[in-house]
Formats: sequence, structure tokens, C-alpha cells
Amino acid sequence: MVAWIWRFEKADGTEAEPAVEPEEFTTQGDAESWLGEHWRDLLEGGAEQVRLFEDETEIYGPMSLRAEDVEA
Repeated sequence: MVAWIWRFEKADGTEAEPAVEPEEFTTQGDAESWLGEHWRDLLEGGAEQVRLFEDETEIYGPMSLRAEDVEA
């Protein structure tokens, strides 16, 4: 079974402990929905950016959790 996993990072790219413990997701959509619900708590807890992995393969990132860094 494929697992979708978030990696939480500080601004310099070092790994950060998430303020909200994620689960292992079975779909990319579930992982992205979870992030959409928890990004503010993660940011307040010290994570500045995230990367999404499908098992060991990086799908995208780093993606900032700061709203001002997100392009419309």
C-alpha cells in the first residue's frame, strides 16, 4: 500500500517536529486535505515549510506554510 507522508521543516530546510501529529495517508488528496486543516497550527508550532512524499519519492516541496509566501 502506498503511503503519503508530510515532512515538516524549518525555514532553513532542517526537519521540524510537527505541532500536530500526522497520520499516514492512503491518497494524496487526504494528505493535502489534512494539511489544509492544520497548516496554521503547524506554522505556530515551528514548521515553516513542508514536503510531500509518496513512500520515498518526493512529490513536491518545499511549500511554505506562510500565507504571504503563497502566490494566488
